[in-house]
Amino acid sequence: MSETVGTIDADKDDVTPEEPAADEAAEQKSGGDDVLVQEGDIAGDYLERLLDLLDYDGDIDLDVEAGRAIVSIDGGEDLEKLVGPRGTVLEALQELTRLAVQQETGSRSRLMLDIAGWRADRREELRELGRSTAESVLQSGERVRLQPMSPFERKVVHDAVATVAGVTSESEGEDPKRRVVIFPES
Repeated sequence: MSETVGTIDADKDDVTPEEPAADEAAEQKSGGDDVLVQEGDIAGDYLERLLDLLDYDGDIDLDVEAGRAIVSIDGGEDLEKLVGPRGTVLEALQELTRLAVQQETGSRSRLMLDIAGWRADRREELRELGRSTAESVLQSGERVRLQPMSPFERKVVHDAVATVAGVTSESEGEDPKRRVVIFPES
């Protein structure tokens, strides 16, 4: 990674220092990404050992998006078993992976795990559910309570509802029965 120390003014033969705030912001972003890459590496190693123990085939992909490490496992036929009904096994594996990262780094991880593209597919289903329910609420004027969802699922629905003018959403209840309620804006 190259670092800019200053700029050269073409009319003068001297170096003008860059703004320190810009350098500090770049270093913080770079440092933050380095931490997330480290989290991804730790998670990848942990999940690779798990796949070996289970004798499952899968390719592990590590990425950093929106300030969090993203780990994806794709490939093998048996991976659907690691998703479970409605993603319950996937959620549990994500939490175990976060704990493995925390044990290594000493700090809590917001790592996101996807297996066999399930989370990406589910995200699109939930976006459509949020948009269509918001439009229905807008037409009927009646509030709608959706089924209980995980925090990941609720966030996707809230984001989708926010794209429809005239309606809003909030979560109600306690986990594991916490749900999204969509209603017309007053």
